[in-house]
Amino acid sequence: MTGNTSRLSLAEIEALAVAAHAGQTDKAGRPYAEHLRAVAEGVRARGGSEEQIAAGWLHDAVEDAALPEEWLAGAALPDEVKAMVRALTKRPGEELEAYTRRILATPGALLVKEADLAHNADPERLAVLDPATRERLTAKYARVRGLLGLGPAPTGK
Repeated sequence: MTGNTSRLSLAEIEALAVAAHAGQTDKAGRPYAEHLRAVAEGVRARGGSEEQIAAGWLHDAVEDAALPEEWLAGAALPDEVKAMVRALTKRPGEELEAYTRRILATPGALLVKEADLAHNADPERLAVLDPATRERLTAKYARVRGLLGLGPAPTGK
């Protein structure tokens, strides 16, 4: 995302994503920005491109209604970032298989989803949830990993 001054920088994307999710919390009651930061850093740690890191910051923005699809369509972002964000946006009533097929068909999106799943399935995050929710989410994340061909979640940090 370098070389084009009309594009949003990673710092601008981070600030925009944090502001868009202001006041939102995750299932454990933590500020949602912590999840976004963890996903973006997870993408970076996995060798992701600047475009993938940008998608990591924005991966839940449309799904969580923090930013409308119309904003994404007109945003000063590379088409690759927009495509990844759209691929990572689960639609209401959408079958998990259709969602994961779209991720697999979109260049760059799998790495972002892998970082998202890694943070979502972090045992420390899951530990604060009630047992039924923890079990439901653990099974869901394992199923998504399987559909994406990622295999079992890595253990430890």
